[in-house]
Amino acid sequence: MAPRLTARFWVDAYLARLRLAGIPSFVVAHGDDDAGAVLVKLNTLDGKATVYHRSIDLMSAERRWLVLVEGDEPEADAAIARQRRYDPDLWVIEVEDRAGRHMLDADGMAG
Repeated sequence: MAPRLTARFWVDAYLARLRLAGIPSFVVAHGDDDAGAVLVKLNTLDGKATVYHRSIDLMSAERRWLVLVEGDEPEADAAIARQRRYDPDLWVIEVEDRAGRHMLDADGMAG
């Protein structure tokens, strides 16, 4: 089994990749550095947002980014708040891009 990246390492690498692409992003909630789960909120700056979470495909053991919720931004924020109540170690990253770029589908981002 390959060693697993810490949550902090993955978040730092993700933010750097977004920064290099000129996509504004920031940490909304700092989770557990070692094993915290990560949510990514894509804010398209038009009142809409999509929240992504990582999931493991049980058949292939691959990690994939799936949509947790999408729609009006207050709905996305409410979903994030519910998740944070269940998991205080959760990281939340907000990405702001009118074109909807989040780079979660880029090579190496499944992490």
